[in-house]
Amino acid sequence: MPSPSTSVDQSTAPAPAPAGGPRSSPWLTLCAVAFGLFMVQLDASVVAIANPAIGSELHATTAQLQWVTNAYLLALAATLILGGKLGDRFGRRTYYLVGVVGFTLASVAIGLSGSIEGVVVFRALQGVFGGLLMPNTLGLLRAAFPPRRFGMAVGIWAMVSAVSTALGPIVGGLLVEHVSWESVFYINAPIGVVALVFSACVLPQSRTAGGPHRFDVPGVVLLALGLLCVVLGVVKGETWGWTSAGTWGAVAAGVLVLAVFGRYQTRIAHPLLPMRLFRSRTLTVGAVITALNFFVMLGVIFFVMLYLQNVRGFTPVEAGVRTLPLSLASLVASPLGAALTQRLGARFTMPLGMVLQSAACFGMLTWQTDSSYATMWPPFVALGLGVGMVMAASSEAIVGSAPVRDAGVAGGLQATTLQIGGALGTSVLVSLISSRVGSTLTGELTAAGVPADLAGRLHEAKDAVAMGVAPVSGDMPAGLRAAVAQGSGHAFLNGVHTAVVVTGVLCLAGAALAALGVTRPAQEQTAH
Repeated sequence: MPSPSTSVDQSTAPAPAPAGGPRSSPWLTLCAVAFGLFMVQLDASVVAIANPAIGSELHATTAQLQWVTNAYLLALAATLILGGKLGDRFGRRTYYLVGVVGFTLASVAIGLSGSIEGVVVFRALQGVFGGLLMPNTLGLLRAAFPPRRFGMAVGIWAMVSAVSTALGPIVGGLLVEHVSWESVFYINAPIGVVALVFSACVLPQSRTAGGPHRFDVPGVVLLALGLLCVVLGVVKGETWGWTSAGTWGAVAAGVLVLAVFGRYQTRIAHPLLPMRLFRSRTLTVGAVITALNFFVMLGVIFFVMLYLQNVRGFTPVEAGVRTLPLSLASLVASPLGAALTQRLGARFTMPLGMVLQSAACFGMLTWQTDSSYATMWPPFVALGLGVGMVMAASSEAIVGSAPVRDAGVAGGLQATTLQIGGALGTSVLVSLISSRVGSTLTGELTAAGVPADLAGRLHEAKDAVAMGVAPVSGDMPAGLRAAVAQGSGHAFLNGVHTAVVVTGVLCLAGAALAALGVTRPAQEQTAH
């Protein structure tokens, strides 16, 4: 049963389209935004596979290679809510199309750049245009679909998002292995052209109607600065150290600026991010669960690919194929999660998805250096089902709980929490694995038969082992190489097991938060 928070505000409805024309169909709107969404989400996960090749060909340092990812994340996080607000105010179709064009051109420019500095600069531009594109996908859907059908539309939106993210390793592996690292970015050109032509033909224009008012420039600056500081602290925490002054200083400064931003938003007539949105407990909890959902998905996929490629020795394509159950489960789970949310509410679907993710994490405790595939695919299926269900339910909880006039801003909020959660997941879980590897590596090497003095010296290679790489050399005898590989693999899995226990517990806490914090439709109606 839809709540009044999802009722259509006539002042914000899309501009009327000719009866029976392509711009009168909300389902064509969904198809159009799916192209842009697929392009951005595929790019986000495919780049991880290309990074080693980029570093090798462009002679990049580890720090420079990190900025290939970090520049994109920082630019994206800083512009998502702004992109949604611009769409709400001046036209969601317009800013979606600008985002598609800019993202496509920036992708081609990355492939043509020829230097690591050029790759970093154009990755940042990709992030900016992604920030215009992403929130307006949900904003356009919120304006096009009536409340009773919006949940299913979000389910399909979530399915496209989850499947494109999960397909990244497979597509990236094929392109890097058989074409070049540049092709990982060039693939966005045909997708972008199709997205642009199709969207220009079928997307209706929609914006928030109302009299002229001043755009919140100070709010833009404060929000961008706060998010930049927080995300910088998160993505550099593993490199700088989580207890370092730099990490704490960046995160604390970001939180302080965001607190000032929140206070400022309550004191002006036309805020960038209306604080009244957070009066909805469902929206607030949905934002937290969205962050946790991508903390789990991106963090777990990161170390799973390290395990499959570096410990088990699979090629990128072979590793990607073995994660197909995750992609297929996401394909099923997103529309299923939307249907369950529509019928039983987010209060049921979000906890269910979180429990499935917790089961997936605890299932990975059985993994060893020689585990059969029969121990791997069940956690992949559970993770895909859980992520897809939570993605659909939490997106509907955030955007569906916001008035139509704030649909773009709500979409920006959803995408921002998603990106911050993903950045946290990768950084925090890598740190947990590194810490556990550092404390167990020498003992595992010794137990595997490596002489104690050599095991002590090999402890210096703990950072490589934390990535699943055994510190073997060609001049080692075969028996010693096997012992070093075995001990290193066990140490890496010690770290993985620590990470999945922490993640599983967080999922259970998220399930409890969603069950207790999300209001039923009738309660939300009373509250509004």
